[in-house]
Amino acid sequence: MAKYNKLVRDKIPEMLDNKGISYEKRIASDDEYKIELIKKLDEEVKEFLEENITEELADIIEVVEALKRLPEYRDVEEVRIQKLKDRGGFDKKIILKGEK
Repeated sequence: MAKYNKLVRDKIPEMLDNKGISYEKRIASDDEYKIELIKKLDEEVKEFLEENITEELADIIEVVEALKRLPEYRDVEEVRIQKLKDRGGFDKKIILKGEK
């Protein structure tokens, strides 16, 4: 049986219960939650890069949405909008070639 110790979506324990799978559950502290969300983001990005499917992109977005609710990231949408105004987005598909 595979071992794990990671942040999971809220309904996963219920799904495991329905399948009769045993597990231990605890609630993360605020500091641990932030750390685990960042680890989860890394995990989901790696999966997206490997599989390049919509489900993995959706997982990334869900983790980002959770991060946005943390106090230290609450202004991220304003920062994103300001960067969009200042530097633009990626709609024009511009690729630059040069040296750093």
